[in-house]
Amino acid sequence: MDVTDITPQLKQLDVNLDSLETALKPLMGNIGDLSSKLPLLDRAKLFALTAYALESIIFSSLRLNGVEAKNHAVFQELIRVKQYFDKIQKLETPPAERETTLNTEAAIRVVKANLGDDKDIKNKLNELLVKERAKAEAKTAAAVNDKKRSAEQSGADSSGGREPKQHNKRTRTRSKKP
Repeated sequence: MDVTDITPQLKQLDVNLDSLETALKPLMGNIGDLSSKLPLLDRAKLFALTAYALESIIFSSLRLNGVEAKNHAVFQELIRVKQYFDKIQKLETPPAERETTLNTEAAIRVVKANLGDDKDIKNKLNELLVKERAKAEAKTAAAVNDKKRSAEQSGADSSGGREPKQHNKRTRTRSKKP
């Protein structure tokens, strides 16, 4: 078996441990003072990150000592902290818009079909139907404009600051044969 020189890896490990110690130094002090200045969501992130950092260091230490860390309680704690990260992520992202909407045009048509004998009701329903169609058209036009704007912006972003080439179109005139 060939023995290799592990001195470079040990030096790199020492450098990595020094940078880890520097990064964790603010957390080694009084974490309560640090967290009291933060908003609630940021405080939750701080505590979750601190717990994750400590648990992952313990996990790494166990692995370095030859212990099967995935069967250890530390691994379960890492999973629990990851669940906290997921909860925080859910709080940060706004909920998706509701996809089911009432089709008012269809509702007006149904009411009109059932109560269409009265002229006053029929006229009011026709007015409502016209308004709803106008709203739908405006909404569609706004969506199309938004898509055009986003396409123009993405096109401008991808051009790398260059202006698009403009092609000169020449108009040809055909000469009439005598």
